[in-house]
Amino acid sequence: MTAKYPRSVGSWLGCLYPLVITRHPENAALLLKSSEPKPMSFGVYRYGLPWIGDGLLLSSGRKWARNRRLLTPAFHFDILKPYTKVNNEAGAIIVDKIGKAADKGVNFEVFSNVSLCTFDVILRCAMSYEDDVQIKGESHPYVQAVTELGDMWVQRALSPWLHFDFIYHLTAVGRRFKQNCEFVHSISENIIHSRRTIIADQGVEAVRKGRYLDFLDILLTAKDEDGQGLTDQEIRDEVDTFLFEGHDTTASSISWALYSFAENPDAQKKAQDEIDAVLEGRDSDFIEWDDIPKLKYLTMCIKESMRLHCPVPFIERELTKELTIDGVTLPKGSVVDIQIYNLHHNPTVWEEPMEFRPDRFLPENIDKKDSFAFVPFSAGPRNCIGQNFAMHEQKVILARILRKFHLSLDPNVKIEKKVSVVMKTQNGMPLKVEHRRG
Repeated sequence: MTAKYPRSVGSWLGCLYPLVITRHPENAALLLKSSEPKPMSFGVYRYGLPWIGDGLLLSSGRKWARNRRLLTPAFHFDILKPYTKVNNEAGAIIVDKIGKAADKGVNFEVFSNVSLCTFDVILRCAMSYEDDVQIKGESHPYVQAVTELGDMWVQRALSPWLHFDFIYHLTAVGRRFKQNCEFVHSISENIIHSRRTIIADQGVEAVRKGRYLDFLDILLTAKDEDGQGLTDQEIRDEVDTFLFEGHDTTASSISWALYSFAENPDAQKKAQDEIDAVLEGRDSDFIEWDDIPKLKYLTMCIKESMRLHCPVPFIERELTKELTIDGVTLPKGSVVDIQIYNLHHNPTVWEEPMEFRPDRFLPENIDKKDSFAFVPFSAGPRNCIGQNFAMHEQKVILARILRKFHLSLDPNVKIEKKVSVVMKTQNGMPLKVEHRRG
C-alpha cells in the first residue's frame, strides 16, 4: 500500500468518520511543525480521557502551551542524571531474570518482562514509588490495573459498538474500566497529597537531600509567569500521562531492539564489543551517566529498530484550520492520520526499508534525510517531551542485557506484530538466551 500510495490517501475509520492517511515526511512536516493541529476530540484518543485526563498528550491550545512550559524543566539533564541509578537497578533485576532462564535453557519471554522493567523505572522516576513491581509482576494490583486500562482502551477503540458512552458504561468491561481508573487515580492522589504536605512542611531542598527529585516534585513546585502552580487534578493528569506514554512505548522499543539483535547477530556482536570496551577494567556492569554518549553504535541500533518497529505506529491530528496536502485543501475539523510505521518503511524515503541497517543513522547518512523522515517521538512543538528520558533508559537497560547474554530467535516460534496504539506482538516475544562466554 505504501509503495502504491507513498504520500497520502483518503480512507474511513470503519464507517464512523473520514480521514486522510499520510506517510510522507513533507506531509508530516505540515502537521507537526505547528502546535495547532490537535489530538482528536473524538476517536481513539477520547477513550483514554477518563484515565489520563487532559495532560500533555490530549490537551491543546493555551493549556497545552502553559503546561508544556511548566513540565519542560522535569526533563533537564540535571534531573535525568540521577535516574541513571534507577535504570541500572531496574536493569539488574531483569538481567537476573534472564540469567535464570539461561541457566534452565528455556526461552525468555521478553515483552512482558521488559514491560514490568519499564513500569518499575517509570514509577520510581515519576513518584518514587517502589514496591517490587518486577518481582510481583501482574499480581501487583497497580500493575494489573494499568495493564488492563491500556488493553481496554485499545479494545474500545477497535469495537464500534462500544464507542457510545451510554452503551460502554453499561457493559462489564466499561464498569471494569471505571473501577481501574478510580483505583489508579486514588493511588496517584494519595501520593500527590502526601508529597505536597511534605514539601510544604520541609521544602523541596530537604527532599533533594534525601533522594533525587522525581517528576512529581517538579510538578508540585512548578510556577507559571503569574506565579500560579498546577492544581492537584492537573498534576494527576500529567503523572498518569507520563506513566502511559513512558511505560508501554519504551517497553515496545526495548523489546523490539532485543528482537532486532537476536535477528541480526553481527549487529549484536558489534554492539556488545562497544559495551565491553566502555566497561573494560571495571568490577561492575553499572552504566554511568558519562558512558551513555559513548554507546554510539548501540544508539544507532536502537534508532534503526525504532524505524523498523516503531513503538507508536500512528498519530492522529484534528485540523483547527484548513490545510492543503498534496494539492487537496482539507477543511477545519478534518482528521489526518500520520502513519509513522508506513513513513518509516516508505521506499521513496528509505532504501531497502525492510532491512535492518544501523549505519543509516551515521551522521553523514541521517543528515541527508528530511528531518521528518524519522519521527518515533513525533516532531515539532508537540514532540515527546520525555524522549531523552526514554533514550537514556533504553541504552542503560539494553547495555546491561547485552553485556551478559547472547540472544537468538527460536526457529520454532513465529513472532508477529500487533499494530495498536503501541506496537506489540500477537503472542509475546520468547527469545533464546545464553550466557556470554569469556
